[in-house]
Amino acid sequence: MNYEDFRREYLAGGLRRGMLDDCPIAQFELWLQQAVAGGIPDPTAMVLATVDEQGCPWQRIVLLKGVSGRGFVFYTNYRSAKAQAIAHNPQVSLLFPWNALERQVIVAGRAEKMSALESARYFLSRPRESQLAAWASQQSRPISARALLEAQIGSLREQFGRGEIPVPDFWGGYRILPEQVEFWQGGAHRLHDRFRYFLEPAGGWRIERLQP
Repeated sequence: MNYEDFRREYLAGGLRRGMLDDCPIAQFELWLQQAVAGGIPDPTAMVLATVDEQGCPWQRIVLLKGVSGRGFVFYTNYRSAKAQAIAHNPQVSLLFPWNALERQVIVAGRAEKMSALESARYFLSRPRESQLAAWASQQSRPISARALLEAQIGSLREQFGRGEIPVPDFWGGYRILPEQVEFWQGGAHRLHDRFRYFLEPAGGWRIERLQP
């Protein structure tokens, strides 16, 4: 198979400065709404990139669970590999790959833990099986067989019965405080449109067009 033959033209439309909101969060919410309306599978799926203590970058897909002027939110096990990397280096990057719309959004910023109250509010809204999974999985650690994980789930079902499942003290949310946000729109003949927002020291946003 010759992978060099895989190519296509991006003809969905261009992106101009006048089409952008002055606030990257407002622009992101607009594009996210359009991704949802366009039937994009998993429109809130985002690639989270971190760098660990050895300087090794790593990426994984997590789900966006909230966005506001304060930042982008996701939840995880605080003992996971991603959480350990964030503890070492809180500078992270997010990528939203909306390929069907010939768009992508990249966010660079600082990750900070959310409050216990915010994390508990979301945890208690999750399906019960997801709550049990948060307790059962020692995320990122080796396990010899899936049966052991399933046995742990069964044990937890018995332990908690039909009562409320408490929030694990090792589980919670992160909020990514954006410092740069780039909007990419595919263009014909590889002349893509790229605009990047930069957070100014005074708090406003500066927008620059970047070459493709």
